Amino acid sequence: MTDLAKLFRALADESRLRILSLLISSGELCVCDIQRVLDATQTKVSRHLKYLKRAGLVADRRKGLWILYSIAEPLSNEQRLILSCVSKAAGSHPACQGDIQKLREDIRSGCCATFLTVRPAAIPSHLKQRQQRREIHV
Repeated sequence: MTDLAKLFRALADESRLRILSLLISSGELCVCDIQRVLDATQTKVSRHLKYLKRAGLVADRRKGLWILYSIAEPLSNEQRLILSCVSKAAGSHPACQGDIQKLREDIRSGCCATFLTVRPAAIPSHLKQRQQRREIHV
């Protein structure tokens, strides 16, 4: 039950929910992309990403100078169900829809996420099918 409580604590913040929504929609982003969309400081975004990573919801990897964040492969059925619920709820929420629109605009203007549109293989396997249905079109 402790792991489940940890997951819900991680979801108990609007910024973290918005970050999850962006990662579910895009596949993978760097801190500066998230920072620009949320209009938040790098410190705040990094702190939220660290919290989500400790809860097992977010994974990271290094690519050159960037650290890229994505949705982690669910380790439990609870994580899988929660990510599915967050995806459905956030997908219909006006703030999250606005975030995705802002990310689209940033991609058009050449933000760090630009190379992500060229490399769809970066999307975790458990999200590829969903990503194909909800692809960000620029």
